[in-house]
Amino acid sequence: MALIEIRNLAKAFGTVKAVDGVTLDIGSGEFITLLGPSGSGKTTVLRMIAGFEDPDAGSISLDGEDITHLPPFDRDVNTVFQDYALFPHMTIQENVEYGLRTRKVPKVERAKQALEAIASVKLEHTADRLPHQLSGGQRQRIALARALVLRPRVLLLDEPLGALDRQLREEMQIELKKIQRDAGITFILVTHDQEEAMRMSDRIVVFNEGRVEQVGTPQDVYNKPATRFVAGFLGAANILSGEDAKKAFGKLKTVSIRPERMRLQPGNSKISSDESSVSAVVQEAAFVGANTVYIVETEFGFRLNVSKTNTELLVQDKSFAAGDRVLVVWHNSQAAEIPA
Repeated sequence: MALIEIRNLAKAFGTVKAVDGVTLDIGSGEFITLLGPSGSGKTTVLRMIAGFEDPDAGSISLDGEDITHLPPFDRDVNTVFQDYALFPHMTIQENVEYGLRTRKVPKVERAKQALEAIASVKLEHTADRLPHQLSGGQRQRIALARALVLRPRVLLLDEPLGALDRQLREEMQIELKKIQRDAGITFILVTHDQEEAMRMSDRIVVFNEGRVEQVGTPQDVYNKPATRFVAGFLGAANILSGEDAKKAFGKLKTVSIRPERMRLQPGNSKISSDESSVSAVVQEAAFVGANTVYIVETEFGFRLNVSKTNTELLVQDKSFAAGDRVLVVWHNSQAAEIPA
């Protein structure tokens, strides 16, 4: 049975339909990510779950209870924002205790619970410090501790890592998933970062123009995109349709294939019976650290991106260069038909 049941949820701002008939089930203890570009409706759905926005239509249930129109403080959910929202004049322990104090938890007990929450994010040595004495990553972990100490059924995270630099962001992604696993609480994350969603989520909900395009595991949405939008939004993809798809794949349908699922060979080489190929000319070869990305123009006039992993650290793959005639090869199983 789902912990959260969302049915036909809708919300408009003036003439703009921010959310247009969203239905979704979220399980207990699940880490689920609402992913999509700016304006796709993901944040509005999160705010309606939190109680910060009132839906125009539809319903939201938590553990069988209708919470659609309950105020935020009557819902067993808590929210962590990108800006941390820590009180600057309070110590870290006082910040984490704040919610417990408003719930009239006795002083000794709330201190105990606060210190346990701070320890759960591995920052017990900061309990007596003020927020400005912590790094951005540490402040984000304290914001998590402050939310977790209230032991909500659901924790909502609105772009919580957006303000961090890349290295710290990647470290916090690993830390956040571990905290969620240890706490056993349902996490609902909003992000526009595809890599972040795939790294942390049990399931991803892909939003576009107020609607849900696809729900699935990171592997499902990446390898089996349900729509052209999902194929193009979640990672790089070569998407062909019509005559181009027929020439390349023998199918008059829309077909997607990831650049890393293709390879380049010399133009006169052979391929196996379960592979397909097109002749092409390399237009550009770009070294991007872990990979070399090739842009090629095929004999049929359309272009493809092909990505090859660099096997030697910081050494550019020089197998092919601009102007080389090549064969673009892929295994037939790697070409995914897009149903919609």
